[in-house]
Amino acid sequence: MDSKDKNTQKNKFFVASVEFAIQGLKTVVKEERNMRKHVFVGILVILASFIFKLNLQEWLWILLAVFLVIVMEIVNTTFENVVDMVTNYHFHPIGKRVKDMAAGAVLLTSFFAAVVGVIIFLPKVWLLLQNWIK
Repeated sequence: MDSKDKNTQKNKFFVASVEFAIQGLKTVVKEERNMRKHVFVGILVILASFIFKLNLQEWLWILLAVFLVIVMEIVNTTFENVVDMVTNYHFHPIGKRVKDMAAGAVLLTSFFAAVVGVIIFLPKVWLLLQNWIK
């Protein structure tokens, strides 16, 4: 799109900006299988957080981890779409590197989330198991 196109102008209304953002979230959930998996696991983790009655600090770590994974998946999807647009879906070694690095960022963030989950939930699950065995 040409930046001089008269139909292209910066959105000046907050409500319209929010509507575009919501549409972007809907698109990524609808079109990206991995995003649906991340959202599903995030919901399970949040439900487990209610069940185990986490304290404020634990809630903050869990929410940080869940939202970081979701945000990184959106960033990864954005990079993938831009590379596909620029390369017209043809292989390019630099495009592959960009996609691999973005996927690596999601992997690292998912690892962080898993570590946070283990640190917070493992002692609680262990205590639950000990009480159940007695």
